[in-house]
Amino acid sequence: MTTPKGPHLAVLPTTAEDETRSRAQVLQPSGWPVPKGYANGMAAEGRIVVTGGVIGWDDEERLAEGFVAQVRQTLGNIAAILAEAGAQPEHLVRLTWYVVDMEEYLANLKELGKAYRTIFGAHYPAMALVQVVRLVEKAARVEIEATAVIPR
Repeated sequence: MTTPKGPHLAVLPTTAEDETRSRAQVLQPSGWPVPKGYANGMAAEGRIVVTGGVIGWDDEERLAEGFVAQVRQTLGNIAAILAEAGAQPEHLVRLTWYVVDMEEYLANLKELGKAYRTIFGAHYPAMALVQVVRLVEKAARVEIEATAVIPR
């Protein structure tokens, strides 16, 4: 069990079955190659928390400079939204990324991985990555939607 950051109420599981239900389960079909940096699927029970499309701007709506900086800010923004609901990164079950340039994403995988781990740790939910023509904010390079499930 991880120690929550900030004022949270801890509910300790009473049985091994409760312990299993209290966290998201990675779904990895037998014989499939293990994905790197994401999960094929997740299962969880609890309170669902969803975000809208989140971009890499600060509280004054200034976009970070550059793709990696925008991703870092976007992930930080998602973490802040999750915290408002009492969720933590390990409660994430799905992220959907929308990028305006797939090559830009692929060229920055190492730096993106570092930024991701700094904010969310080594928890990798199910993820999808979609290239789009543009985002609502013209200067935005990435937009991410998140789904988390807080255990009951």
